Formats: sequence, structure tokens, C-alpha cells
Amino acid sequence: MFKTVTLLFLFTFPVMLQAQESKRARDYGVKIGVMQTGLLNAITDVAGVKVGQTTLIKGDSIQTGVTAILPYDGNIFQQKVPAAIFVGNGFGKLAGSTQVNELGNLETPIILTNTLNVSTAMDALIDYTLNEKGNEDVRSVNAVVGETNDGFLNDIRGRHVTKEDVLSAIKNAKDGRVEEGSIGAGTGTVCFGFKGGIGTSSRKLPESLGGYTVGVLVQTNFGGVLEIDGAPVGKELGKFSFSDELLNNVDGSCMIVVATDAPLDHRNLLRLAKRAIIGMGKTGGIESNGSGDYVIAFSTAESLRVPYTVKQQIINNPVLQNDAMSPLFMATIEATEEAIINSLFAAKTVDGRNGNKAASLPLDKVIPILKKYNRIEK
Repeated sequence: MFKTVTLLFLFTFPVMLQAQESKRARDYGVKIGVMQTGLLNAITDVAGVKVGQTTLIKGDSIQTGVTAILPYDGNIFQQKVPAAIFVGNGFGKLAGSTQVNELGNLETPIILTNTLNVSTAMDALIDYTLNEKGNEDVRSVNAVVGETNDGFLNDIRGRHVTKEDVLSAIKNAKDGRVEEGSIGAGTGTVCFGFKGGIGTSSRKLPESLGGYTVGVLVQTNFGGVLEIDGAPVGKELGKFSFSDELLNNVDGSCMIVVATDAPLDHRNLLRLAKRAIIGMGKTGGIESNGSGDYVIAFSTAESLRVPYTVKQQIINNPVLQNDAMSPLFMATIEATEEAIINSLFAAKTVDGRNGNKAASLPLDKVIPILKKYNRIEK
């Protein structure tokens, strides 16, 4: 027993240490956008939202994991939340998307993992839902699982994520600070030719505009020409898609999860989701042919939750009017852009399978570039 505990400690300690040492873009003076962030500048600034992660690192060949996003603490199947999914580029395997857009709601936690473990995560989500108290008669579950392909660093063919790993991420989900970088579903991802990962950010609207919060979490694994707050970082570094020193495979994917407490129905959540792709574009992402770029947006507003069993035929719930959407659009764009940049700032260099390596963003070179373009005070 003592040896087992010791080995587990040695396995998890480097991940914990990395999370403690990670700095975000704002820690270096990079302030993306003009809107106010939430208290934590994270998706968990949306009240009730929880994030859990399982990280799998074994030697160099296994670099993968799971990230779980829970809209609120309760039985999501019995009290579904309004939701919508937008497809930026559909080269991906987002399970459960058609029912979400058909019915306009989400009935399970959202799971992010690697491409070849989508079915494993679905199986775990089904188990989780069927075993929830009150779901004894449930016979259909729309498990929502997103993915990116981490096969450059990870032995993806080994399909090392288990149902227990997924259930652990759900069980350990919590509010508060969200760990970023090479963790959870972002353990083996690569972005703009550098180490990508999990990133998050939020925006808080002033009370005059409703006081609503928008939070974003991303799993970054895509390419393009990196820009940080408008500064042409990728061009200055000479490392970008289709350059002579191309180390940046443009194919990959980006999963984007947008949460808000604004009372939005499916139609306006879909409009909100579309704006997240603008935020991705502002970082230099090009949505390449082989990229699966998806946005899952949901509202936590209790007044709009959809009960599994509905007795009345007509539902009359107050929703935000169209004219009030523009500030939320802007908040989504800014938070998505910053979440992607945070994933890069937080990620550390990873040595992966077959000698493959993803170096961290060279901040010693990036910070002077940002100062050159007046994105950081000199």
C-alpha cells in the first residue's frame, strides 16, 4: 500500500507544480479587450459552473486527459439548461450536437477529451446520468462529448482514458480557480506550433447592461498565424502556418465552451456561440480544412431550465430581448480571445511520443514583441 501511494504522489506532483507556477497573460500586463473581467477571469465566474479535470501522464507516450464542465450542481437531466452548438469547421467528432440543436437544451455535463476516447467518455456520461438519483426510469441520454486530436504528443491509438477517469473529472469538479495549460483534455494539445492546452476567461457586464457574466473555456489544438492582442507575434517569431520554418500544423481543433447567466434561449445562445469564433479568429486561427472548431453555449438562468417531465403544453419563460445581445456578443469575443492566449501562456514544454516535442510559448521573446507593439507598457 505504501509503494502505491508513493508512486501516485510522484505521478501527480509535477502536474500540481506546473499549475501552481503557471502565469496568465494579465500577469504580464497583457489586457485583451476593454470589458471588465469577472473576479477569477474564468468560466467559473458564472455562478454554479464547475470544472473538473483528470490528467494522464505516463512516461512520454501518454499525454492526455479529461476536462468536465458542469452547468450547475444538480441533476442536469431532470432540469436541463438551454444550449446551442455552432460549428465553425466540422472536421471533428462532437457527440450529442444534433439533439442539442434540435431541442435547444443540454442534459449532461460537457466532457472534453481526445478524439479516440469520445466513445469512452460517452459511456461514462451515460453511466453517470443513469445512476443519478431520480433517473431510475431514464432510457435515453444525450451525452455531449467534444474532442481534439492529441496524437502528436500522445499515444492516441492506445485510448488510455477510462470511464473512471471521466467520472473522476465529474466527481472532482469545483468552482473557483481553473487550472490551465497542459492539464486535463489539454495535456497533449498543440496550438500555433507551441504547447496548447486548457484556457479560460470571463467578462462581467456593468449593471446598466444587465450585470450578466460570460465565461469561456477552451481546449486549444489548432494552427494559424499567432496574434496576441493584435500584435503579430507569429510573424515576428517567424513561426507560422505555411512559413519556411513550418513547425505549425494548421490542422487540429478547438473546443470552445461558453457559459452565461443571462436568460438566453437556444436561438440567442446560437448567436452568442457564433461570436466565439470571432474571438478565435482574433488570435490568428484560420479554421483549416482538418480542424474541428465547435462552440457549445449554455445559459445557467434557473428560470429557463427545462424539466424532464413537463405537464403544461405552453411554457412562458422571460428571455433577454435581441437588442440587449450586443454587449454579450462583445463579452464572448473578448473572453474567447483571452482564454486561448491564456492556454498558451500557462502551458509548459511537453516531450511526447516518438520523440515529438511541443515547446512552450517563448515568453522571453514574446514579451519584448508585445512591448514593441505597445501591448504592454515599456
